[in-house]
Amino acid sequence: MSLLFISDLHLAPERPQVTEAFYQFIDSHARDARALYILGDLFEVWIGDDDPSDMADEVQRRLAELSASGTQLFIQHGNRDFLLNRQFMRRTGATLLPDRHVVKDHGRRLLLMHGDQLCTDDRDYQRFRRKARNPIYRWVLAHLPLARRQSIATEWRRKSRQENRNKPSAIMDVNQAAVRRVMHDEQATVLIHGHTHRPARHALDDGQKERIVLGDWERLGWCLRSEQQGLELLSFAIATPAAGV
Repeated sequence: MSLLFISDLHLAPERPQVTEAFYQFIDSHARDARALYILGDLFEVWIGDDDPSDMADEVQRRLAELSASGTQLFIQHGNRDFLLNRQFMRRTGATLLPDRHVVKDHGRRLLLMHGDQLCTDDRDYQRFRRKARNPIYRWVLAHLPLARRQSIATEWRRKSRQENRNKPSAIMDVNQAAVRRVMHDEQATVLIHGHTHRPARHALDDGQKERIVLGDWERLGWCLRSEQQGLELLSFAIATPAAGV
């Protein structure tokens, strides 16, 4: 049975076509897999495990059904959903992975990351990341009133869009020295990550190693499949909502 890897779905109520594509993916490809790994940014924003939205409830229900069907479920934090916590994992049957995690599959050492740690040239973001991942900061944030967290999340999204428009493209991509360093440290033959929204396969060390970038789900959905025969980066169309919907 295969392993599946996805990231950067950015599920949000205002993007129902992506959410529906995710449900279809769960009911088809994921149910036939040994395990599904979600490498961060499952949600556009996650304000805490007490998120009251209908979409949040339905996503958790669907994932719980997937876990109950026998597919193992693993989740990493992204830069948008770092407040995913124990309640979400308990409701869905998922296991929360650390920011760097190695999976051994058919003789390959697969290093899994969201990918934002590798964008070391984006110093402003790395400063924000260090603050956001501080346990004390996360505890304080998680215990703010729900309305306050919703307001903060809206402001983060606005500020992120504004800053990204003004940053050179290269700054928001991974740093190659950081890639080689983390793969060496983890003795990985393949690095799998998302975050940059630049799906591709990059050969390293004369083809002895590889970096595979998962795509974000917008017009296309993206998935990496690992089987005994090898690794395959797949994409599929996401239906565009009808005009006026």
